[in-house]
Amino acid sequence: MKEITAVIRMRKMNETKQALIDAGISSFTAMGRVLGRGKGQVHFDILQGAEKGYPEAIEQLGGPPRLVSKRYLTIIVPDEMKQTAVDTIIKANQTGKPGDGKIFVSNILDSVRVRTGETGEEALV
Repeated sequence: MKEITAVIRMRKMNETKQALIDAGISSFTAMGRVLGRGKGQVHFDILQGAEKGYPEAIEQLGGPPRLVSKRYLTIIVPDEMKQTAVDTIIKANQTGKPGDGKIFVSNILDSVRVRTGETGEEALV
């Protein structure tokens, strides 16, 4: 089993939810509003100078990095559905602009359905 976590734009949630359902992935968890930021449009020479404490570099950076509202999805799928889930999230969220999001894939050792005690992939369906 795989855990797929995705950080996406707030306004892409409904489109992503429908795309996952259409792909046969109807179970997932979404966290309302999370805050974060990627590397954005930062000039890394200036950033390194600011980290070293050079006042000129700190002035060029402006204010502190701004945190952006995002949605955080967690999806657990059988191994054979991993690529479908990843491709579906990409298709629903890719605009070609910075801030489209990130997807992370991790291994899951086991799962248990609390109501019935089913384990493994049986607990997913």
